[in-house]
Amino acid sequence: MKLLEVGTRAPDFESKDHNGASFRLSDLKGKKVILYFYPKDFTPGCTKEAQNLRDAYKELQEKGFEIIGVSPDSVESHKKFVEKHQLPFRLIADEEKKIVRLYGVWGEKKRFGKTYEGVHRITYLIDEEGIIRGVIKKVKPSEHAQQILAAWDKILQDGKK
Repeated sequence: MKLLEVGTRAPDFESKDHNGASFRLSDLKGKKVILYFYPKDFTPGCTKEAQNLRDAYKELQEKGFEIIGVSPDSVESHKKFVEKHQLPFRLIADEEKKIVRLYGVWGEKKRFGKTYEGVHRITYLIDEEGIIRGVIKKVKPSEHAQQILAAWDKILQDGKK
């Protein structure tokens, strides 16, 4: 697993969102993007993470962020997840695992002594020009929005954006 580096251009991709509509990352040029990768709809950690982002959505939007979630789940699974948890942001289906591989978040994982391939919970912070300005590698699902805001504040303080 090799993550993309800060300062590089976020690779464009096209897929379907939870409504089955076509989505391209490049359509968000001119906006700050929170591109968060998570393993699976309806699992405890992923549900906590989505709910935390939902609850902080207004504050993140006021700071100019668009939130985009990506997992290998289907459009149908995403639609049910969005409806059940009243998520105000888009979830992108990546059933062929092209996006998770493109962003370096697909790789070996270990759980309960077993090794398997899966999605690592990683978030990229992308500026208005499509440049990656931050990578959150140790996401805390129930505190994710606070991690994002703190990371962006640090980016601003460091003068990188």
